Amino acid sequence: MTEDPTTTLARLRSSIDNIDAALVYLLAERFKATKQVGHLKADHGMPPSDPAREEQQVARLRSLAEQADLDPAFAEKWFNFVVAEVIRHHTEAADSR
Repeated sequence: MTEDPTTTLARLRSSIDNIDAALVYLLAERFKATKQVGHLKADHGMPPSDPAREEQQVARLRSLAEQADLDPAFAEKWFNFVVAEVIRHHTEAADSR
């Protein structure tokens, strides 16, 4: 017997909701770590941005995306969005010193 489409939709949406919750918590953990990096950089006069590291990370994430069957361009856009926010936090940390 085939599952009712409404039941299937509810099950899939529940799964999506769980994944979204996990992503939010993972992003929060990521930002806690990058906040520590920002304070470390500010304390030692290091620049908020590290273009070489960012370039390495883009390449690594594009490769991971390909392995995960995710559009690498999307993974790069996501990373660039997150990094822009991280750099903003790092700049604020440096300015507050």
